[in-house]
Amino acid sequence: MTDAIPSTAAAALDRRRVALILFALATGGFAIGTSEFAMMGLMPSLVLGLDITEPQVGHLISAYALGVVVGAPVLAILGARLPRRSLLLALMGFYALGNLATAFAPNYHAMLAFRFIAGLPHGAYFGVAMLVAASISGPDQRGAAISKVMLGLSIAILVGNPLATWLGQALSWRYTFALVAVIAVLTAAMIARFLAADPSEPRQSPLREMRAFHQSQVWLTLLIGAVGFAGMFCAFSYLAPTLTEVTGVSDGWIPIAMAVFGAGSIIGNLAGGWLVDRLQFRAAAVILGWSALVLLVYPLAAQSLWSVLPVVVALGTMGALAPVLQTRLMDVAGEAQTLAAASNHAAFNAANALGPWLGGMAISAGFGWTSTGYVGAATAVGGLLIYAWAKWDERRLMTMA
Repeated sequence: MTDAIPSTAAAALDRRRVALILFALATGGFAIGTSEFAMMGLMPSLVLGLDITEPQVGHLISAYALGVVVGAPVLAILGARLPRRSLLLALMGFYALGNLATAFAPNYHAMLAFRFIAGLPHGAYFGVAMLVAASISGPDQRGAAISKVMLGLSIAILVGNPLATWLGQALSWRYTFALVAVIAVLTAAMIARFLAADPSEPRQSPLREMRAFHQSQVWLTLLIGAVGFAGMFCAFSYLAPTLTEVTGVSDGWIPIAMAVFGAGSIIGNLAGGWLVDRLQFRAAAVILGWSALVLLVYPLAAQSLWSVLPVVVALGTMGALAPVLQTRLMDVAGEAQTLAAASNHAAFNAANALGPWLGGMAISAGFGWTSTGYVGAATAVGGLLIYAWAKWDERRLMTMA
């Protein structure tokens, strides 16, 4: 780890300034989370507004995810020489333009291109924001600081997604993405105002970052996220039909379940920050074990509304894994800090693709909607096995040193 530990200049920041910086960074997370998850709630509005089918809306969601996977490492490498403050401003400006273009998309093909473009800065922004959050916090508060930035993403699920759906129903889906663009500009303004340039900040070389990135511990940490986190997406992606077909509730309960999941996500982010500050990397094993247990209970709980809602909260708490893995990457990435931190979100988007795909295969094979719980538990166990591999590899590297 090269610069995850705060400098003396960073340590001199007062609590109020640190809180304002974290709030600004979390606001950017709220904008990104609202734009990313809005597509699910806006599906009917997009079908009517663009005269397309539901599967085509699914393609728009995939285009954004592909943008995240591509953009996270590419923009992190291209921006490695820039000061983090400048890079954050550039990424938020890019995000504002991508969503503004989305708001004015004239047809499906333009929308497909604009969603891909809007996804490009997603991972790089979060990666750099996490590094800034850690650098302005004490060594024993890095996890809590990272979780506060991720809180913006969780609040987007709880508040931003319902707001986006309401805007789409009351006015037009275009207003949602225009609003995201406005929030992105506001984020950039707050970052410019509260985050001062740090002359002592080390400058990174793109080639040095790429060389340092090729470490087994970095790749194993990313693999834990891509596999172990897939279980949450597996169950969450099919939550709506599970509620209507298995639990037997009306469509009106779906937004409530989404809000309940968002509440669990907030709890998970805060718990993840607390756990990593106390257990370090061992927190990943605790959360993956908890995830496997929750997902195994989910099929049974889905039979009743009053048992499934608490389990949906528990599903949301699986987001605790994000700050744990983000902190771990800071510790093992060496000189590839920006690239590794940004790639963490590419790994989570890979999980977002893997989980629903595996769940869809189980459902198509006739195992039923609740089979997503068992499939998701298997991926959580897979994450635990990769964690065990990472610990073995860590001991091997220590004996070689």
